[in-house]
Amino acid sequence: MARSTSSTDATAGELLARLSNDGSQLIRDEIALAKVELGEHAKRVGVGAGLFGAAGVLAWFGFGTLVAAAVLALALVLPAWAAALIVAAVLFASAGVAALHGRNQVADGTPPVPEAAIRNVKADIAEVQEARHREH
Repeated sequence: MARSTSSTDATAGELLARLSNDGSQLIRDEIALAKVELGEHAKRVGVGAGLFGAAGVLAWFGFGTLVAAAVLALALVLPAWAAALIVAAVLFASAGVAALHGRNQVADGTPPVPEAAIRNVKADIAEVQEARHREH
């Protein structure tokens, strides 16, 4: 005769086996959630680092333009140097905007803490503790 597996008719061994299986699945699910969250944080940090790199390239071009402006100003003393300075100012302003945006992206992605997974684990612990107190 087959034994019923409802929670009221289950033996202690069956309940422990079910608890073990459910606990293992819960841990696997929480680890999977943590991996997804950490991947999202890493992506933000990567975007921020890329923007910092863009800021460096723009600043390098700005420096080159300032050098060209200085050369033009000293060599020719013509209005061309003023145009070169305007271009340099625009490049430095663009570098500043990219650097600020990159800093914000890095700040949003750090520290890489799996917040939803931590919240879920805390909720699971509270649920188990509440169930244990109800049984006593």
